[in-house]
Amino acid sequence: MGYANASQLGSGVRQRLYSRAFIVADLDKPEDRFVYLVLDTQSGDTAIRNGTLEALRALGGEYAVYGNQNIALTGTHSHSGPGAWLNYLLPQITSKGFHKPSYQAIVDGTVASIVQAHKSLAPGRLAVGHVNVTDANVNRSPYAYLANPAEERARYDHDVDKTMTALRFINARSNDDIGMLTWFPVHGTSMYGNNSIVTGDNKGVAAWLFEKSTNDPNFVAGFSQANVGDTSPNIHGAYCEYGAYAGETCNFKTSLCGNASQPCHGRGPHWGLHDGGAASTYEIGRRQYQAAADLLSDSDAWTPVTGSVVKSVHHFVDLSSYHFALPNGAAVRTCPAALGYSFAAGTSDGPGAFDFKQAQPNDPHANPLWAYVGGLVHSPNDTQKVCHGDKVILLDVGESHRPYEWTPNIVDIQLLRVGPLFIIVSPGEATTMAGRRWKEAIHESAALILADEAIAGRIDADVAQEPIVVLGGPANTYTHYISTPEEYAVQRYEGASTLYGPWTLDAFVNLSLTYLPLLSSSAASQLPNSELGPRPPIQVNDSLSFITPVVVDRAPFFKKFGGIIRNVKPTYRVGETVSATFVGANPRNNLRLGGTFAEVEQYDLSTRRWRRLRDDSDWSLLYEWKRTSEVTGTSEVTISWETKGKPNFRGSYRLRYYGDAKALGGSINPFEGVSGSFRIV
Repeated sequence: MGYANASQLGSGVRQRLYSRAFIVADLDKPEDRFVYLVLDTQSGDTAIRNGTLEALRALGGEYAVYGNQNIALTGTHSHSGPGAWLNYLLPQITSKGFHKPSYQAIVDGTVASIVQAHKSLAPGRLAVGHVNVTDANVNRSPYAYLANPAEERARYDHDVDKTMTALRFINARSNDDIGMLTWFPVHGTSMYGNNSIVTGDNKGVAAWLFEKSTNDPNFVAGFSQANVGDTSPNIHGAYCEYGAYAGETCNFKTSLCGNASQPCHGRGPHWGLHDGGAASTYEIGRRQYQAAADLLSDSDAWTPVTGSVVKSVHHFVDLSSYHFALPNGAAVRTCPAALGYSFAAGTSDGPGAFDFKQAQPNDPHANPLWAYVGGLVHSPNDTQKVCHGDKVILLDVGESHRPYEWTPNIVDIQLLRVGPLFIIVSPGEATTMAGRRWKEAIHESAALILADEAIAGRIDADVAQEPIVVLGGPANTYTHYISTPEEYAVQRYEGASTLYGPWTLDAFVNLSLTYLPLLSSSAASQLPNSELGPRPPIQVNDSLSFITPVVVDRAPFFKKFGGIIRNVKPTYRVGETVSATFVGANPRNNLRLGGTFAEVEQYDLSTRRWRRLRDDSDWSLLYEWKRTSEVTGTSEVTISWETKGKPNFRGSYRLRYYGDAKALGGSINPFEGVSGSFRIV
């Protein structure tokens, strides 16, 4: 997926991508449960969720308790993961269509995480904690944020949310911590658009650091997104990186440098290292990890989750024409999905191509060619134009149905509850203020639900709590952005990417409040696999693909797969990078799910055997693949180990490469390569 740039092609792995599953169930009514999934992907997806549900139905038996009503599939919004797995045509275009193996890998990993979580279910306790993370996010669209009412903005200290909320999972029998799920808003754009290596971005780093710090292989740390829409990890601001305005800050309103958006880019904490953003990614991830770790160690910071109520509700709703009334009584509606001109301008995290600009939808100097190009997709009629208001439509995707659906009109409304904790599962990227309004509306209504339950004696009035509301996403079906009507009117990137018109946020709030009473302890539980509302199209078997398959892998003359091309040196100093290059093969032949392409081995003097020290889930180990000849099918793999840090590296080490080569007849054969041994001094 990357930055939806067709030239951004993957070339290796710095960090494996994971699905992390958290299951909460009522001990007295075990059929009342939900699964909250955190995937190291750009977002949730309609087809991925559907494939997960189909796989669970196929498992049957004890897994029949999981279904459409109680599975929330969220993505961390990493922009450095593979593409070609999403359900709708628009995000498929820049990845040359749909790639079934990539889709299947995500489904398989997601299902495996649910199975593992299910098998480890045990009586437990939950607690909620909060911690401020002041140095890990900024607002990348402050001009649009300032369009919100001054009295509303005055209620908050920052133009992004700085509070991380965490849910702590404790084994009731052993009293051990077994997991933690956090919500904090920061875009997964620490790795830049020139990066070609797979990572989980900053939230992937945070989860890896946390899980590693526990020394418990069964501990699960989920770092979920929140109201992420207008946040950025590039905390030092946006600057013009080249051209006549190099070194100056980008235009506050338009993020332009002169008259171009491409030179404008946000700067992370380690900007300027020319490492594709890797050091900044690690640092923003480390700051989230450190805040979560400090919170976990503070016994006074946690509030137990009281009560045993566990509820979930999921409805599909067609937002192409949803009519409803605002709280002031005004009748409004949503529109078929469409994207505005500023969508194509991108953001300071990832500028767009060509001559598109933010916050200038009616630019008199706009290239008239784009109106023609947009018309080739579908020309919006007057009703559609009026419905979208301030948005000048570039891509009328919601009314484009050929060769199949371009983007969703049917979306998910999902809410989860455990005790006083209410979780909004958002299909889109809610901006800071949009998320605040949404959470506030749920909080007010949830407080009434809790009060009614206390009066009726369904919960203990002595331990009744104020509702705690969090928002997680982008989840289930990716619907781009959800901005406030005021931000929408500005038509920066976030407003132009708000698919269903100016009342998109209000529609989501209205629908959430409509279904919120189903989370009351007195409401009948929905059957896990019941589907409520219109069913979205599943386009896995209809999607186009122009991705060239692997034809053949060959080793150069007088070489064998896994053979050494460039070996390690005999010795290295701590802090140096160790690397070796091998005769390689295309990694698409075998994704090695649950395995590794590379590892560092250490010689154990006590057993006189080599043992694994690092694998490709480790941030410090880098696997890079390069095709050296398309004609002959030869390629190279370089494995690099960054030894910086404080571990005691005394001893002997070597690098190992795991590969799979495709023969001309189609068979795939595994092989291994091993470097020479080396010492670190």
